[in-house]
Amino acid sequence: MHSLHFAAHVASQDVLERSFTLGEIPGVLWSPLSPVPGVPLLLMGHGGGLHKRAPGLVSRARAMVIEQGFHVAAIDAPGHGERPRSAQDQRWVDSMMQARAAGESLAPSIAAYNGSLVERTVPEWRATIDAFQELPDIGREAPIGYQGMTLATAIGISLAAVDERIRAAIFGGVFVYDAVLAAARQVTIPIEFLMPLDDAEIDRASGLKVFDAFASVEKTLLAFPGSHFRVPAAQLDTRFFARHFNRVDAVAG
Repeated sequence: MHSLHFAAHVASQDVLERSFTLGEIPGVLWSPLSPVPGVPLLLMGHGGGLHKRAPGLVSRARAMVIEQGFHVAAIDAPGHGERPRSAQDQRWVDSMMQARAAGESLAPSIAAYNGSLVERTVPEWRATIDAFQELPDIGREAPIGYQGMTLATAIGISLAAVDERIRAAIFGGVFVYDAVLAAARQVTIPIEFLMPLDDAEIDRASGLKVFDAFASVEKTLLAFPGSHFRVPAAQLDTRFFARHFNRVDAVAG
């Protein structure tokens, strides 16, 4: 098992930002300046072609620390951010870009590429959780949530399907293929699902199909105008995780 190494600490506006590496995995952990042991940990995934320090992700992470007092973590998926892209990954990306430019379906390339990234990234998120649970200011009792769109949703659904430590999640804007639906059928935790209504690449029927596939008793569909490239801030329920973590903790007690 690889050790967690923190490389840089930056404190600003009541947020402690720590860059870290876990073996080959680079990441960032945002925390309150004086965290209370056991406060929630939110995992934030980035979209396809983005990275752990994408501006929107950083903004949402800092807001969760300042407003909710959470720890928030992000890592680069293979071939993203600081991580080199393999020759096969590049072929998939080229195929997707060519299909997009020609107005053709991205589905064949997306299914193969995202499927490969899911297989590689889910174990990395699980190893990251393992390492964080050894930190005194997080520990093993802290509730854990997951949030992300598009590629991050494909990864997050599979992560939630196999790791019971994920207790609530916000997903959305995902390209739908058989493996995504199969994983969704294994997800039983509370979820919110964000669905773009005017997306040229992800139609409404696909969004409804994956939402229906979730086995969760508590699931909410939040639809919004536009595409998956920009989620209106008003659609992000900043209290979703706090509500479910507090209620789960009360029931458990």
